[in-house]
Amino acid sequence: MLALVHLSTALLTDHYELTMVDAARRAGTADRGSVFELFTRRLSGARRYGVVAGTGRLLEAIDRFRFTDTELDFLKSRGVVSDGTLDWLANFRFSGNIWGYPEGEVFFPGSPLISVEASFAEGVLLETLALSVLNYDSAVATAASRMSHAAKGKPLAEMGSRRTSEYSAVAAARAAYIAGFSATSNLEAGRSYGIPTMGTAAHSFMLLHDSERAAFEAQIATLGTDTTLLVDTYDIEQGVRTAIEVAGTSLGAVRIDSGDLPVVVGRVRHLLDELGATQTRITVTNDLDEHTVAVLAASPVDSFGVGTSVAVGSGSPTMGMVYKLVAHEDEQGNWVSVAKKSAGKVSVGGRKSVYRRFNARDVAVAETIVVNDGSHATGLPGNNAAAEAVEGREILVPLVTNGEVLREHTGTDGIAAARERHRQRVAELPAVAMSLTRGDPAIPTEYV
Repeated sequence: MLALVHLSTALLTDHYELTMVDAARRAGTADRGSVFELFTRRLSGARRYGVVAGTGRLLEAIDRFRFTDTELDFLKSRGVVSDGTLDWLANFRFSGNIWGYPEGEVFFPGSPLISVEASFAEGVLLETLALSVLNYDSAVATAASRMSHAAKGKPLAEMGSRRTSEYSAVAAARAAYIAGFSATSNLEAGRSYGIPTMGTAAHSFMLLHDSERAAFEAQIATLGTDTTLLVDTYDIEQGVRTAIEVAGTSLGAVRIDSGDLPVVVGRVRHLLDELGATQTRITVTNDLDEHTVAVLAASPVDSFGVGTSVAVGSGSPTMGMVYKLVAHEDEQGNWVSVAKKSAGKVSVGGRKSVYRRFNARDVAVAETIVVNDGSHATGLPGNNAAAEAVEGREILVPLVTNGEVLREHTGTDGIAAARERHRQRVAELPAVAMSLTRGDPAIPTEYV
């Protein structure tokens, strides 16, 4: 597992989360029951849908949200909070409930991706961590989902490690795999999450040897003829001829990383067939995104390697998610709905449940959000009659119950379930969802 998985996640947060806890404890409001929701007001890049990713990582991080002596000594040395709050933090364990969209699910503007039900102090402490994980992972998964559809069933490998930070690279591989990619180049992602890994040789390996032929011979001697040979270091046509001369017509694949790919791929396919290597596959790399993948999907390309674009969300590196307080208990213990009124940043108060509605052909037509629904929060008044009147699939599922993470959402089993869920949910969307142009969400969000 990653080197960080055994470390506390408590300081992966913003300074003001702790000062709010400190001030609320002094004011006597820290223990008020509260409901926080994480959502996005719009889909980044005018995408037609978003894909939830990172939920399993977040739950594992919440498990490790502990203030050990190391964290407490740091906070004390900086004078971040009072001694009384340091004592409170020393005993901190999240004890509340979290409901949310399961990983791999699709979402739309206003979708409450997680709903955190706890005391104000416990709920506010998770804000930065939840946003850090879900904003990035969901951006990668949304881009990867678009690429997966554009590829029309042809496999894609994630190769973006060198275009982001070392730990974001592992998260990106995980998110891309959930959204339909078949493999990653990142070995830590393979070790931590069981994702298939792949890779053969780069141009430096070709340039190391006295000739392209010598490089091919060295690779074949180690990896066998089912390997993939990189044929564009010098001249692509000659590279293909040399590859087949060295490996024979049973060569597994050739990789092309440069040139006018739609034209080059056609020529390479023709040449391979002419040489008798009819089963040798063609894989392409070279700064691909969903638009170039869509163009190349109609060509004789057999597989794709995507690097920079997927690791940075293909131009939308964050989903713009926010984490807001939507309800809390007052002095008398009565629940009060609260919401921001700021221009351009309006939120909708109240605990919510979500139902996806479908037409007679089982195609999604709307995301219906029932406001002030108290069915999941003890003591929270509910709009249950409205919820019962909605026909559709309920989206929110329990993720944490009384502080205990539900393990079916974590680990390799959680990833496998999320990957299958994503496949099913995207298939339920209307055709417009697959458009690569900017536009409105594929289905509307309606409030009742």
